[in-house]
Amino acid sequence: MACNFADLFEHSVDAMGQRTALIHGDRRSTFAELDARANRLADHLAGAGVGPGAHVGFQMHNSIETMETLIACFKLRAVPINVNYRYGVEELVYLYDNADLDVLVYHRRYEPAVAPALARAPRVRHAIVVDDDLGGDHLPSAATEYEAALAAGSPARRVVERSADDLYMMYTGGTTGLPKGVMWRQEDMWRVLGGGIDFYTGEPVADEFQQSRVGAQSDPATWLILPPLIHPSAMMPTFTALWTGNAVVFESRFDAAAVWRTVIRERPMVLVITGDAMARPLLDAHAEADGDTSSLVVIASGAALLSQPVKNALLERFPSALISDSIGSSETGFGGMGFATKDDDPGRGPRVQTGRGAVVVDDDGRPVAIGEEGWLAKTGSVPLGYYKDTAKTEKLFRTVDGVRTVVTDDRARAEEGGYITLLGRGNMVINTGGEKVFVEEVESVLKAHDSVFDAVVVGIAHERWGQQVAAVVATTDTGAPDFDDLIAHVRHHLAGYKVPRTLWVAETVVRSPSGKPDYRWAKEYAGARTPDHRVGTGGDR
Repeated sequence: MACNFADLFEHSVDAMGQRTALIHGDRRSTFAELDARANRLADHLAGAGVGPGAHVGFQMHNSIETMETLIACFKLRAVPINVNYRYGVEELVYLYDNADLDVLVYHRRYEPAVAPALARAPRVRHAIVVDDDLGGDHLPSAATEYEAALAAGSPARRVVERSADDLYMMYTGGTTGLPKGVMWRQEDMWRVLGGGIDFYTGEPVADEFQQSRVGAQSDPATWLILPPLIHPSAMMPTFTALWTGNAVVFESRFDAAAVWRTVIRERPMVLVITGDAMARPLLDAHAEADGDTSSLVVIASGAALLSQPVKNALLERFPSALISDSIGSSETGFGGMGFATKDDDPGRGPRVQTGRGAVVVDDDGRPVAIGEEGWLAKTGSVPLGYYKDTAKTEKLFRTVDGVRTVVTDDRARAEEGGYITLLGRGNMVINTGGEKVFVEEVESVLKAHDSVFDAVVVGIAHERWGQQVAAVVATTDTGAPDFDDLIAHVRHHLAGYKVPRTLWVAETVVRSPSGKPDYRWAKEYAGARTPDHRVGTGGDR
């Protein structure tokens, strides 16, 4: 079996060519049309010297052209590299160089940052600019026009002998450190996040044609995928939908009111979101939605877990829908899935049914006993390592008792029945007077308070305790929260030493495009302002 992204897509084209594949605004593309346009772009890229192993950056928000670019790269055995479209010039210069980009494809609205970054990135020998619907049409560019490139390309498939070993790479880690590329074999990524192992039964699919074969025998569904395609939480569900003959709807940017208009118009069965950062605005906007949103039967969160109050609200608003969230990362892929139940304890920590080889291990990389804490790890289909970083690869990717294992920085506890309770990221632990505090557990409890819309927790220096717990919160209204009530709420769920001693109120909490908290921003925000509230240490610390 090839188990290659391009082959899997072409199987769907051959089996279901006239089905709708992508929907973006008032545009629609069938599988055959998507294939032909990707072939045209592949022909242009090949003419520009792009072949197996070449790195093609895509600095693009969600659109049909973004998927055409990804598919064209995979068809040529080239490696598409995700470029965060929120990056400034200095960050772009670093990533263009670190990722060894040969070509860059980008939406025109990012021209103000792209142009000066490309001027300092001589390795990038070719750039292609795509017109977009977000205000970039008036910006001049020296890059090749996307539609002109496609018009000159051939719609026929190029003959390329592909392999399951062809590379899939995802740049990650920009919220806590410099971005780094995680390298996967395409078959391994397909197994963990693309349906190569059935998500519900855990059984590997029989062959590379199974998804398209079963899809052709079934009525197609529509999936509305909101996270950015520069993150696997959106890219892999999109490919999974296409490989199984379903249609995918994109929004150029996240606008909660617009999402519900799209749901009413397109009637999707599946909605993919990212944690509270999307769920809370969607819930607020749903009250004003003018139409039927009952088509949704699955609301799935990836890359960031839902807080308990949000789970409660989703279950109340969509009582017939399955609400799920999952754990995973660019380094592990899919690690486990949890299904929402009402009124769980927000201080308990997220609990998921494990999958795809997820396990909790000790410092030596060996599984811990039930009830013990350790590091969240992954066996089975795992990445090859970090691009151009042998030291980090050796630290994270180990071979234990003959089994290749990814040992993450996430702390977890093994539970009965194949469950894992997530405790928090080990590299984000706050050490206060010798006590360890995981920021995620405090964030979860803060967000369970009625007055808190979002929260991010950090450690700040303290003369006596070394560090103290601090938080930046965004409120559900324009005023400051009742701090005394908020602190009492946290104390009800958590030990005294975990209570934030210093709090700042921000208009919004900054997150990455994938929905993860930006801890660097939180520390800078706190460092530049007088706290809005301080809590005395008291005797119950």
